[in-house]
Amino acid sequence: MSNTEGGMQSRQIITKAVTGRGRKFSQATHSIHPPDQISSILGAWIINHKYEANRVGDIIEVSGSYDINMWFSFNQNTKTEVANHTVRYVEQVPLSYFDSNVREGTTEVSAVATQPPNCIEATISPDGSCLVRVEREFYVEMVGETKVCVLVSPAGCEDWDDKVFDGGDMEEAGDDFEDLDPDLVIDDLND
Repeated sequence: MSNTEGGMQSRQIITKAVTGRGRKFSQATHSIHPPDQISSILGAWIINHKYEANRVGDIIEVSGSYDINMWFSFNQNTKTEVANHTVRYVEQVPLSYFDSNVREGTTEVSAVATQPPNCIEATISPDGSCLVRVEREFYVEMVGETKVCVLVSPAGCEDWDDKVFDGGDMEEAGDDFEDLDPDLVIDDLND
């Protein structure tokens, strides 16, 4: 415990908090080789998306897989079939925010596919294979134990036990809140 200006005291406490976060958008092109010489691509879609996240140093690795189903015609557009191709990937998501005070061994990571893998284009290449362009985006978060510093009342909790904060009582604490910078508030949606 240390003294600060005006007789207030501060303490360091350990708490769980968001200690890192990041976002990454990416595109990839996959080559599919159907069993027959195709005439045209009738549709392409992605199913069975599965993934997990792990911390690797100062980044989060999202590894997963999905199936690309491509519906195509062949035999001069007289027959159709669906080709299935499984894709495995590892996406390295850098952390745009990282708390260096995080205690090692206490972190948990999670990932959300804010843009699940989606087929945006499927074309036939000159060699007869099909090129499928896919986009995806992940938001990752790391939660861990970290230190925070809090101010404590020198009189302890007795001063606050019977207080009812209806707006007016906050003024008794002084004008300290007027000095706060409202730009310090971080909006998670704008990351």
